[in-house]
Amino acid sequence: MPTYTSHDGTELAYRIEGTGDPVVVWPGGPARDPAYLGDLGGLATVAGRSLVIPDPRGTGASPLPADPTAYGPSGLADDLEALRAHLGLERPDLLCHSAGASVALLYAARHPGRIGRLVLITPGTSAVGLDISDDEWEARVALRSHEPWFASARRALDSEDDSPATRQAMSPFLYGRWTGTAQQHAATDDAQRNREGTRAFRAAPVDAAATRAALTSLRAPVRVVVGELDLMPGPDLGAELAAIFDDGRCVVQPGAAHFPWVDDPARFARLVSAALED
Repeated sequence: MPTYTSHDGTELAYRIEGTGDPVVVWPGGPARDPAYLGDLGGLATVAGRSLVIPDPRGTGASPLPADPTAYGPSGLADDLEALRAHLGLERPDLLCHSAGASVALLYAARHPGRIGRLVLITPGTSAVGLDISDDEWEARVALRSHEPWFASARRALDSEDDSPATRQAMSPFLYGRWTGTAQQHAATDDAQRNREGTRAFRAAPVDAAATRAALTSLRAPVRVVVGELDLMPGPDLGAELAAIFDDGRCVVQPGAAHFPWVDDPARFARLVSAALED
């Protein structure tokens, strides 16, 4: 795998899928091996673009950091800037998934002139201080109440236990349909996840008010792609996030949840391809 040197001299790995103008893809997890992204539903082929997918610190082929604070979104945003410079891209298009939105939004707040387009896939919203109300959360959970797995998955969802077994038990909520393909994807989570990195990322402080204020300088198009059935952000919160930006828009993938390229690869690739050209 190719590597790049970050701001502190650490050699970090990345891979490239496809050919064409590059799109930098920052994964979520947090701290999950970006192998979980697969080929994003064949996005490189559909969009005619190359996908540059880094292995964040402590995942994939990138080394474990000596300092756990390097797992936080602020340090990862510095790694993203080092990758941009390494690739020689003045204003790359940036796509991120889930917790990777915190990294992308911090990066955009710091470097608003260095983004061509920003596409946020089922993004986390904590970096800009947006959250879901208890009533809305219950309403979104209830969307799946007809599913045969609902009762057991709901118990796991409500549990304070963050063990791999509990996470697996609540996994059906993360997919639009609990198919064999979805189950195989969910089963990779524990082996792909750096749990120390996950904890450190979540514990890292982020100044949401300052980040949100800085994002008013971002003029790049921002497209928020959410799953119709995702617990969070969901269409309403996705629209609220999009409204922060000068040129923001929310796009909903029907029948999808948190991993929309697993639920319907072809539709996902078409939606994101259009977002990258919009």
